[in-house]
Amino acid sequence: MNDLVEIVSRNSESIRKEWIAEMPDGVKRPDLMSKTELDEQCRSVLDAILAGIRNSGLTDTSAPGWEPARELLMEISASRARQGFSPVDVATFVLSLKQPIFSAVRNALGKDQEKLFETVWAATELIDRLALITTQSFMAAREELIVRQQQELLELSTPVVKLWDGILALPIIGTLDSARTQVVMESLLQTVVATNSKFAIIDITGVPTVDTLVAQHLLKTITAARLMGAECIISGVRPQIAQTIVHLGINLED
Repeated sequence: MNDLVEIVSRNSESIRKEWIAEMPDGVKRPDLMSKTELDEQCRSVLDAILAGIRNSGLTDTSAPGWEPARELLMEISASRARQGFSPVDVATFVLSLKQPIFSAVRNALGKDQEKLFETVWAATELIDRLALITTQSFMAAREELIVRQQQELLELSTPVVKLWDGILALPIIGTLDSARTQVVMESLLQTVVATNSKFAIIDITGVPTVDTLVAQHLLKTITAARLMGAECIISGVRPQIAQTIVHLGINLED
């Protein structure tokens, strides 16, 4: 541990320069990140790694001493996820640190083969663990981004339109599931209250199929609107959907 800390500390500037120079183009991406930002990230990661080793050793990156390094890598991963980097690019950003560290270790311990192998192996395991942290953080950030985009798409795909004073229209396109029904219901109820509307026309022309589950979702929306003082009218019932509703015995008379 002491050998690795001393070697990296003594050669940190040359390691950083070699790290950036040997980094694959897909990791640098000047179209997504400036050279100054990349240089600052590399400098911060090296400093955080040295602090982590000094405070909590090489083997346990979940120890308290590694907390600043973990937070930094998580922040970098989340930032790169938003910028459009791929998971491979984010992992390679950390993994590409191996070569300059190996070179520095070889230059310092080349005459002591046993100590050289031990230090290189310790550095390899450490960097692999740090790469896993970046990958996990990247995937978490990407999933959060996808969920937020899905929510925004749901809101955009269920607009509530004011047709006339006291009359709203809610065109539904696509399949109704539980998550989308919640968005539909919230949008409709908020607009009913905001416009003090008495009628809401729910148009299901764009709904491909209506089964028992979809009908239940529609009934929940209608019931909630009625509680807010608005009557609902279902329009756009195509022949195939009408036959399905009758065949399933779904009661939409109310």
